[in-house]
Amino acid sequence: MTWRALSTRGLAASAVQSLWLVAPAVVTLTRLLSGRDWTWPQITAACAGAAAVICAGVLAYDLARLRTTRWRLTAERLELRSGLAERRHRSIPRDRVRSVDIIASPVRRAFGLAVVKVGTGQHGGDGDELTLDPLLRQEAEALRRTLLEPGAEAAEERDAAIARLDWAWIRFAPLTVWSFVGGAVAVGALYKLVGALGFDLLAWQTMAGAWHWLTDRPWVAVPLVVAANVVFGVVGAVAVFAEAWSGYRLEREPGRLRLRRGLLTTRSLTLEERRLRGVEVSEPLLLRLGGAARVKAVATGLRKAGDKETEDVAALTPPMPREPAWEVAARIMGGAATPVLLPHPKAARGRRLRGAVLDTLLLAALVGGLDLLFDRVPWQAWALPVVVLPVALAFAWDGYRGLGHALSRTHLVTRSGSAVRSTVALDRAGIVGWTVRGSWFQRRLGLITLTATTAAGTGHYDVVDVGREAGLELAAHAVPGLIDPFLRRH
Repeated sequence: MTWRALSTRGLAASAVQSLWLVAPAVVTLTRLLSGRDWTWPQITAACAGAAAVICAGVLAYDLARLRTTRWRLTAERLELRSGLAERRHRSIPRDRVRSVDIIASPVRRAFGLAVVKVGTGQHGGDGDELTLDPLLRQEAEALRRTLLEPGAEAAEERDAAIARLDWAWIRFAPLTVWSFVGGAVAVGALYKLVGALGFDLLAWQTMAGAWHWLTDRPWVAVPLVVAANVVFGVVGAVAVFAEAWSGYRLEREPGRLRLRRGLLTTRSLTLEERRLRGVEVSEPLLLRLGGAARVKAVATGLRKAGDKETEDVAALTPPMPREPAWEVAARIMGGAATPVLLPHPKAARGRRLRGAVLDTLLLAALVGGLDLLFDRVPWQAWALPVVVLPVALAFAWDGYRGLGHALSRTHLVTRSGSAVRSTVALDRAGIVGWTVRGSWFQRRLGLITLTATTAAGTGHYDVVDVGREAGLELAAHAVPGLIDPFLRRH
C-alpha cells in the first residue's frame, strides 16, 4: 500500500481554530496600546497585523505538519510517519487493534473532517495509540470498518439498538457534586482568564466592600451566594449533559458494540464484544438518591482518557433510571439476568460501625488538642463531632447494606461502596488470578477481601469483607482449579 497524506482541509479548520489565539492577543494588545496614546486607526492596524501574524504562524506550522505526516494501512500493520525536527515512524499490528475512536469537533465537522484514534489498549507508550488528525469523515468511517471488521462490506446488518437517548434523563444531570461547586469553579476560572488579559475586575476596595456586605448580613448573603452558585452549577450540568449525550445511541453490530453521541463534538466508540469482560453499574450517592445509575464497560483495549479529557471513556450510558440501566447491562451481557446477591456477615457491619465511632472520637480528640494548644476554640468546633457521628454511622450502615456478591453460570457479581456504589458483573473466563487479603482486624472477625485480577477495566475487582470460608469457596467455584493448589480442605 502507498503512503497517504492527511486531509488538506485541515488547513481551513486550523485557520478558524487560530481565532482562539487571536482573540486574547487582540484584547491584550488593545489594552496595552490604548494606554500609550495610540489612535484607534493605529490600534486597529496593529491588531490586524498581530492577527495576520498569528494566523500565518498557525497555518505555516500546520502545513509543515501535514506535508511531513504520512500513513498507510497494509495487510499486517497500520503505520504513521510524522515529525518536523525529529522524524518518527510508529506502527501497530492490525491484530492488536482494540478500539477505534472517531471524534469531530464543531469546526472539523463543518469541514467534513474527523480525528481518528486507534488504540491497542496496552497504554505502555506512544506506540500503543496512533492519532490521524485529520481525515475526511468518510475516510475515517471506512478505516474503522476495515480495522475492526476485516473484509466487511460497506453495508452492515445491524441488530436493534440497545439504548437510545430519552431527554427525560436530563433531570439526572444536576445530581452531581459539580452542581454545588460548579458555579464557584466557573467564576474562578473566568476571573483567572480575565486577569491574565490584564483586567482587574475585583480591586481591593471592591473585595473589601463585598466582604463587609457578607459579614454584615450573613443570614441573607450566605443563602443568596449558595443559591446563585447552585443555579450556575445546575445550568452548567444540564448544558454539559446536552452537549455530551445528544444523539446518543448504543447498538450492537455484528461482533461489536458501537456508541455514538455528541452535539457540538461528535464521538464514536467501537468495541469488539470479544474484548468485553463484563459491565459495571455505577451509582454515586446523589444519583442513587434520585433513582438513577449509569453503565460502564469492563473491557480490554479501551484507551485511557488523555490529559485534556475529563470524560470517562468506559461510560456506555448517560445517567438514566436504575431499572433501564440494569436492563441495558443485562442486554450487553447477552441477556443474562443479574443473580440475587448474597449478604455479607454481620461482622462486616460491626467493623464499619466501630470504624465510624473511632473516627468521630479521633476528631473529638483533635478538637480537644487544639483547645489545649490555643487555650480556646470556637464552640462550633465542639459541635462538629456531634454532627459528624450520625452522618458517619449512616454511611457505615449504608456501606454494609451495599455489600453483596453472587456467582452465575458465566459471571462473578460483586457490589460495594456507599458514596459511590458499584456493582460489577465480571466474566468468569476473564479472571486470571486471585488475591486474598486480610488485615489484623479482618482476621479477628473471620473476614477477608477477595480480589479478582483481570486484564480488563481497572485490572482488579474486590469482594470486600466476605467470610473466610465463603470467600475461598467463591474463588474456587468461579474459576475451577485456579486457587485449588493454595487451599487446604477439611
